[in-house]
Amino acid sequence: MIQTLHRRIIDFVYRCATGTRTLRLILTPLGGTFFLGLLLLLIYCALLTDRLFRLPTFSLSIPRIIMASLFIALGIALWLWSAWQFFKAKGTPVPFNPPPRLVTSGPYTYVRNPMLTGIFFILFALGIFFRSVSLIFIFSPIFLIVCALEFKLLEEPELEKRLGQEYKAYKKITPMFIPKFRKK
Repeated sequence: MIQTLHRRIIDFVYRCATGTRTLRLILTPLGGTFFLGLLLLLIYCALLTDRLFRLPTFSLSIPRIIMASLFIALGIALWLWSAWQFFKAKGTPVPFNPPPRLVTSGPYTYVRNPMLTGIFFILFALGIFFRSVSLIFIFSPIFLIVCALEFKLLEEPELEKRLGQEYKAYKKITPMFIPKFRKK
């Protein structure tokens, strides 16, 4: 039953990604809004958890503000750079409306999912700004694990189905989130 549901989800995303332009244009804002809603819900739940369980906070010092600002800037820059690569290839970051070809330029040269890496940086920084222990140490790591599982179990099988051997070869040499620093 779980295998059937898993296969159906992959097939649904594949049909959407390869479907009509109209279908992709309808599903793109829905998918983007859903993901943004999940992020906002995650942040809200973390702040609520901090309050309900009276978790300790930490002071918001100048070094922490600078560090958080740098992480937010890095996260936004990485997300925008990644999204720009998709737009240049005539696609969007939403899995229902991806580029028609494999994108391996820009940050995709180094990692397979730099957009999520950027979002993780932003969540960590927001945890610092909101002084939220649960956002930094509980909700962001859980979000990271759930995203990694979703990427591995749903997005990557769909990418392999749609892009074939080219994606499989790319996957073998490119890490998921953290770049490898190779000696030359």
